[in-house]
Amino acid sequence: MNRLMFALGLILLAASSRLLPHPANVAPITALALFGGVYLGKRLAFAVPLLAMFLSDAVLGFHAAMIWVYGSFAATVLIGFWLRRHQGVLTTAGATVAGSVLFFVVTNFGMWATPGGLYPHTVAGLGACYAAAIPFFRNSMFGDLAYAGALFGLFELGKRYLPVLQDRAPVER
Repeated sequence: MNRLMFALGLILLAASSRLLPHPANVAPITALALFGGVYLGKRLAFAVPLLAMFLSDAVLGFHAAMIWVYGSFAATVLIGFWLRRHQGVLTTAGATVAGSVLFFVVTNFGMWATPGGLYPHTVAGLGACYAAAIPFFRNSMFGDLAYAGALFGLFELGKRYLPVLQDRAPVER
């Protein structure tokens, strides 16, 4: 087993969990974006979370605000690139929270800005959109921290027992 296969195996396991029954917004994609940004090369880091979203959306259904969702995950990969140079438990937790906040801010702005949406295009409408999304944010934060903890934790645990994982260079294929 090599480093790329181990990382992709963890990613596949996490991504497939999006298709299982789960509370709203408890999903692995933010964690995948961060993990990819840290451990994969640039192309794979962007491709993995976006492909996981696209494939699961093909099953679950596409929606009008997809550009905002996909864009927030692409931006989260950039947070992962930063995290690559600042690894640690606290910085990983902080980067995960930053990814959750980024997703909340971007996607709810997108829900408000999308024509024909539920909220009027006023400041009050934007506020109402963010207020209505707070319960989902709690779920996102919980899911993001749990999945990031699992992905990063399992990879670090694997590094103890599999010497091939100890190379710090990002993998690219």
